[in-house]
Amino acid sequence: PMALDNVAYSVFLSPNQIQPSDRQRVATALTRILGLPPDQVAQTVNSSLKFAYIARNQGQDKATQLQDLALPGVGLEQDQQRAYMPGADPTNSLAANLLGYVNQDGKGLYGVEQYYNAELAGKPGSVSTFRDLAGNQIVLGNQKQTNAVNGTDLVLTIDSSIQLAAEKAIADGVRNNHAVSGSVLVMDPHTGAIVADADYPTFNANSYSSANPANFVDGTVSSLYEPGSVMKVATLSGAIDSGSITPQTTITDPGGVSVGGWYITDFNGGRNWGTVNYDQVLVNSLNVGAIKAEQAEGGSTFYKYLQGFGFGAPSGIDVVGEDPTAQSLAPLSQWHDSELATAAFGQGISVNMMQMLGAVNVVANGGNYVRPHVVQDVNGVPVSLPPAVQVIKPDTAKQMTQMMTDVVQQGAARLTTKVPGFDNEIAGKTGTSQMPEGKGYSDTHVWASFVGFMPTANPRFIALVLIRQPDNGNWDANDGYYAAGPVWKSIAQQIVVRWGITP
Repeated sequence: PMALDNVAYSVFLSPNQIQPSDRQRVATALTRILGLPPDQVAQTVNSSLKFAYIARNQGQDKATQLQDLALPGVGLEQDQQRAYMPGADPTNSLAANLLGYVNQDGKGLYGVEQYYNAELAGKPGSVSTFRDLAGNQIVLGNQKQTNAVNGTDLVLTIDSSIQLAAEKAIADGVRNNHAVSGSVLVMDPHTGAIVADADYPTFNANSYSSANPANFVDGTVSSLYEPGSVMKVATLSGAIDSGSITPQTTITDPGGVSVGGWYITDFNGGRNWGTVNYDQVLVNSLNVGAIKAEQAEGGSTFYKYLQGFGFGAPSGIDVVGEDPTAQSLAPLSQWHDSELATAAFGQGISVNMMQMLGAVNVVANGGNYVRPHVVQDVNGVPVSLPPAVQVIKPDTAKQMTQMMTDVVQQGAARLTTKVPGFDNEIAGKTGTSQMPEGKGYSDTHVWASFVGFMPTANPRFIALVLIRQPDNGNWDANDGYYAAGPVWKSIAQQIVVRWGITP
């Protein structure tokens, strides 16, 4: 269980029913038992109000103490309080950003709690009554009564042990890289079921009122970023699928290329790579190669594949936070050649992590797109999901899987992401994208990411790690393979052990 309902009590007062001689005794007892400021309690007790809540969501122990004292003018109202499990850091709750929380009025806010609030909350009932002179309740027939409807139970796709491991890994990753924040997603490639969704910094949903509201949002759906070279997976997949290139097609890469009046270079500032094939383009993450792949297939075909991979529309994940407007793509007629070129290597195009994971998962899932989701069933009834959609041919997915495997075996990712015993069975791609700053892009602030799935023959999971604004002193140390790769490896190793995955 990730969230349960516990019995809680609201403590209320009828100050006008408290005799002046009792007010000091009542105020002292409430202050001691409830731990409230004395001035606040005294102000309410000494008021002329007929009714006022003095405290909400109190536990059974405090309710019992108040009942034993039988304080005049003090009453208890039984209610329910959502309780959340402890996270990797016991001061935070498990999957807080994914779940959200329920406020003192019983309303779900953020995440799953807000998205499914109507189902979880149920509907209150009502009854019209009179009371006789002795105070006995008289019910005026069933026609005046509306029965309450209990809220439903949700079964999530989250594996709590993997969630815990992901929370610890991303917290360590953010701290080790002196970063601003970070997020992790783990998904079942075949079904789109989200296995883990972790953010850092996070919060404790059991004490949300004292938490920083900036930490409430789920960074995997609410925070947009430019994916950088991870986008080359989609770009080259589309170019291969359309027959425009093959992994062995060669190009000349002098280190830079002019497009629409702009000179765009590779990540290393213009090294002449000479003649390379597209497998080497992906292994060495060459921007020029991605641009030439986009040009080979043409702008309209490139744009069509962008849409097919899920860009330009929300992922449809069943949590609160996606912004359809911010994630839309401008019509193709409004794109300049230079914008198509930079989008090919993941700059100038904004996505959220859920979109990006769903896009790369097309390769892991044999060419088919499945919608990410976090709720498995509602009151025992499986949720209805749209059918998988073929985006690229199975053979294209197979070729791209091999190219991504070469990235892990031969590229910089080999230094930080290889899991012992799984040589040639991990497919992945790094991303290091510059953050917008002023009218251009920062030379120092980046998003660092790594996405990978394994085992390649029949992937059991796919995971995406994003580190926002690492600060390790130089560009190479802020790269996706260096900042995000170790986090991915840490989580992957624990999944291998916990799920018993064998080479």
